[in-house]
Amino acid sequence: MPYPIHDPRTPFPEGITVPPGTCALAMMIKAPRPGASKTRLSPPLTPEEAAAISTCFLRDTTANIAHVVSAHAPGGGGAPAAGVAVYTPTGLEAAFDGLLPDGFTMIAQRDGDFGTRLLGAVEDLLAVGYGSVCLIDSDSPTLPAAALAAAVEALAQPGDRVVLGPSEDGGYYLIGVKAAHKRLFEDITWSTEHVTPQTLARAAELGLETVVLPTWYDVDDRATLRLLWEELFGGDSTRAQAGGYPAPRTREFLASLLTAEGRGRLWPETAV
Repeated sequence: MPYPIHDPRTPFPEGITVPPGTCALAMMIKAPRPGASKTRLSPPLTPEEAAAISTCFLRDTTANIAHVVSAHAPGGGGAPAAGVAVYTPTGLEAAFDGLLPDGFTMIAQRDGDFGTRLLGAVEDLLAVGYGSVCLIDSDSPTLPAAALAAAVEALAQPGDRVVLGPSEDGGYYLIGVKAAHKRLFEDITWSTEHVTPQTLARAAELGLETVVLPTWYDVDDRATLRLLWEELFGGDSTRAQAGGYPAPRTREFLASLLTAEGRGRLWPETAV
C-alpha cells in the first residue's frame, strides 16, 4: 500500500496530520537497486546483494525509528515524533511499498549535491509543519534507539540548537535542527573525515548551542561491514553493551550469506 507523500507546495494535504511541535525522524533513502545501492560494498557483495542489504538497512532503521516514535506518542511522556522517508529518485515511489512501518510518510529529495539535498529536506519538512527535523543516514542499521530519543528530547527544549551524531569516519549519522540554517551545509568537504568538525565550526559561527550524541559507525565498505558482523554476531562486546539496535533483517541476511558460503566469502583472510 502506498505511503502518504508530503508536498511542500501543499503543507496540509488530506490524509496527513502533523501535530504541533512534532520532530521528524527523517531517514535519507534511495530506492534499492542493483548497481545503484551501497556500491562501495561491492565487492565483497555482488550488486544484487548490495541492493538486498540496502533494503535490510532501510527496514531495520525505519523499524528502529518507529519504536522511538511509539515511545514518544501522546501519553508516552516524551516529545512527539514521526517517521519520514526522504526518498530519491522520484518516480520510483512504489519501490518502497511494504518496506516502511505503518505510520510513515514520505517526502521527495530535491536535486543537487549532498549539502543541497540536506538543506532542502530540512526546509521542506519544516514547511509541511514539523517543529524540528532530524536527518538520519541509511548506513547505520544498529544505531542505538537511545541516540534517536536523545535527539528528539534535545530539540524539544526551548531555544535554537543543532544536534549532531558523529560517525567514526568523521561524518555524521544524524543532524537535528529547529530552523533551516543554510550555513550548516556550506563549505563542507562531504564524504571525508572533515564533515563533523566543519559542521561544528559552522554551528559555532552561527552561535548555535550544539548537542553532540554518542559516536557510532556507518557501514559503507568491506572494513565496516566486518564491524557490523562482529557487533551482530557477538565478537564486539563493546558495541553490544552500548545498546545497539539488533537489526534483525540485516542479521538474517548476513547469517544466510555466511552460512551458505563461509566468512571467507567476505573476508578471504579468515578462510581455512
